[in-house]
Amino acid sequence: MNAYNVQMRDELFFTLEAVRDDPDVRVAVISGAGERAFCAGADLTEFGTAPSQVIARQVRWERDIWGLFLALRKPLIAAMRGYVIGSGVEIACLCDIRIAADDAQFALPEVALGMIPAAGGTQTLRRVVGASRALEMVLSNRRIGAEEARRIGLAHNVVPADALMNEADEAAHRLAALNPTALALAKRAILEGMDMPLAAGLELERRLVGQIQAVGA
Repeated sequence: MNAYNVQMRDELFFTLEAVRDDPDVRVAVISGAGERAFCAGADLTEFGTAPSQVIARQVRWERDIWGLFLALRKPLIAAMRGYVIGSGVEIACLCDIRIAADDAQFALPEVALGMIPAAGGTQTLRRVVGASRALEMVLSNRRIGAEEARRIGLAHNVVPADALMNEADEAAHRLAALNPTALALAKRAILEGMDMPLAAGLELERRLVGQIQAVGA
């Protein structure tokens, strides 16, 4: 079910570092192994053996996987099918393009388990779907399907499950054909400007346009 555990944390971290550092990599697709889940959330069996929830979360945060996601300037595509639960939603929200199979199901169950989302979900989800939708998902633990996820912006596109990876590959090839400098700076402008006043965001955009012109992009 691709539950998020220490092994996944470490492998994702090393893979994202490689994506960041390899100039031949233009775009990355993140998908779940198998057909049952993109990610079914934190591995409660593994993290549940920790002496306390605080220590369990410290273990998860020993590598700044979420900061690495945010710092990556190359496009990330989430190809999601089956269960997209807890950490799965949080990973998806850190991707730039989210494609869902028609069997995908999304939920954030942390509050129902006596916790709150621990990997940025309270912040990233509201930036993706808006505060009202994020509140409803986080507080209610209601599971939503792929079409509802598309309607609220959690998924950009919904395709039949057997077409998911082809759709993700086609999207990746389209992005890989574009100018990588322009892609990186456009992504930076949107993400960094999101929390700025409009005037500051426009100034950031102006500076980044100058960088593109300087390198002849």
